[in-house]
Amino acid sequence: MAALALEPYLAAMRGRFGGEMDLDRWWPARSRFEVVVGAVLVQNTAWANVERAIAALRRAGKLSIAGIRSLDEAELGPLIRSSGTWRVKARRLRGFVAWLDREHQGNLQRLFAQPTETARRQLLAVQGIGEETADAILLFAGRHASFVLDSYTRRIFARHRLPQDRTWAAAALPANERVYRHVHGLLVETAKRHCKKRQPECGDCPLKALLP
Repeated sequence: MAALALEPYLAAMRGRFGGEMDLDRWWPARSRFEVVVGAVLVQNTAWANVERAIAALRRAGKLSIAGIRSLDEAELGPLIRSSGTWRVKARRLRGFVAWLDREHQGNLQRLFAQPTETARRQLLAVQGIGEETADAILLFAGRHASFVLDSYTRRIFARHRLPQDRTWAAAALPANERVYRHVHGLLVETAKRHCKKRQPECGDCPLKALLP
């Protein structure tokens, strides 16, 4: 497909949801590291569960690189229990901080100052960080133009017979990280409200007219 092939989708979703959503603040986080924590904790669970875990970390004064570094798995696990598989996620969060300390002196800015593909390749080498998590960290914490191909996006693309390929998606949009952030938020909202997994509600979906 030609470049900017997703522009009609972005326009349709923005026309429906843009007035009720602050797309520049769609990912609720007070710091870059909070984005990283959220991206790890949201794996295989609902965001509401992640919010409870983040709130517990904040109340404990541990929602920081230094805070996670100071906890062992037995101490961290109960704080993030609401996110599910908390023993695994505690190990992943601690592993990420240990990796950041080792490779970037514990400094996220040093990670994000690299070219996008370099930083992405490094993140993918960290245990427990797959493509979706790496791209979410790069896009929402690092402000890199790294397209997030999550399950919601795959579902919409599949039903609209679009390639489920992040390289194609990147070429089908303006090369702008702000646009990537907006389109990700809009796709997630559209999937949650209309393009549901078992019983899609197409009647009032902003993308109905674009179905093949």
